[in-house]
Amino acid sequence: MVLRSRFAVVRAAALLAAFAAAPAVADAPKHLAPIPSSTLALIAARNSTASAPILMRAYKKEGELEVWKKARGGRYVHLKTFPICRWSGQLGPKQRLGDRQTPEGFYSIAPRQMNPNSSYHLSFDTGFPNAFDRAQGASGAYLMVHGNCSSAGCFAMTDKGIEEIYALAREAFAGGQAEFQFQAFPFRMTAQNMARHRSDPNIAFWRQLKEGSDRFEATGEEPSIGVAGGRYAFRPFRDPAKEELAKTRVAQEETRVAVLIAEGVASVRTTYADGGQHPSFRNVRATGSLGTVSRPETLALAGREIVVTPAKKRAVQVAEAKPVGEVGPALPAWKPRLPAPTPEAEPSLFAMTPLSQGPSGGAAVQAFSGRIGIAHADAAATPFQVAAK
Repeated sequence: MVLRSRFAVVRAAALLAAFAAAPAVADAPKHLAPIPSSTLALIAARNSTASAPILMRAYKKEGELEVWKKARGGRYVHLKTFPICRWSGQLGPKQRLGDRQTPEGFYSIAPRQMNPNSSYHLSFDTGFPNAFDRAQGASGAYLMVHGNCSSAGCFAMTDKGIEEIYALAREAFAGGQAEFQFQAFPFRMTAQNMARHRSDPNIAFWRQLKEGSDRFEATGEEPSIGVAGGRYAFRPFRDPAKEELAKTRVAQEETRVAVLIAEGVASVRTTYADGGQHPSFRNVRATGSLGTVSRPETLALAGREIVVTPAKKRAVQVAEAKPVGEVGPALPAWKPRLPAPTPEAEPSLFAMTPLSQGPSGGAAVQAFSGRIGIAHADAAATPFQVAAK
């Protein structure tokens, strides 16, 4: 008994010493930092787990990156939105090395693309160029989502932001996810935004991105994406009911865009001196606590809108005036003025227009050759090259 008691005391002392020698959670390497407890609570509230698959969506104009989690029911649900501290270039895809463009499109992120030793705290490679980018002759590499607040074609999330994003991806990979989809958009792909940017030379490309976005939002399932004829193409969902939901959503959104244009919504170009950032960083930037901010002088010119086609004025209909009682002579009946002549109709937003003959005809679209529009999977006979799962 005495021997057993002494053994127990020694064992307890050894365990206590080992615990004391172990590093605290706060001292863990940056790439092993745990998911914050508040985010774990959000995951549980979304009926998901830390090890469940993830999906990310980035919006340049709004300066936001969303993380989505697969819930136990099999549908992806929105978990959290992170502000983007800095992105560079203009709205539109990256076309060549050195153009400072932050990429747009659908990308796959595997564990080998995660970099715990990044010069920008932590990072993962977007995978640019993917099969679609290569089909357009695009060049460039090492376009990341990373820490800090400096960008030359990357999404800079601050060190704090990337630590949490990295932890969410790390746990999903540990749970068995082979790769996650990263969707990068110029702006939120609403019918309103598509109608307002219809004169942009990138509109044909953005219509393809919108179809992928609509298919995801209609079903909550990661779209299966390939490249056919130099265009993004979307394979039908295995579940016919989900495919019907996706097709219905795409058709409804096309109708909404057409109605907005017919009603005379203004057409604009959104311009930047060199990218932008989320509005929440404006006051923080003045304190200098963000570290290095790339080209801060250009941020005052970020997101300016140039009106290409003014909004049409709608005729105001006023009820005919009628005299009241017998006071004074009757007023003549009011006659509405004739509406102004209708301007020449704009070309359909959904016409299959070669990018090289887009609304601006500028050199910025010369890299996109041939016709480029939404390619429905049931209309594409060309074999797919996988761009993103």
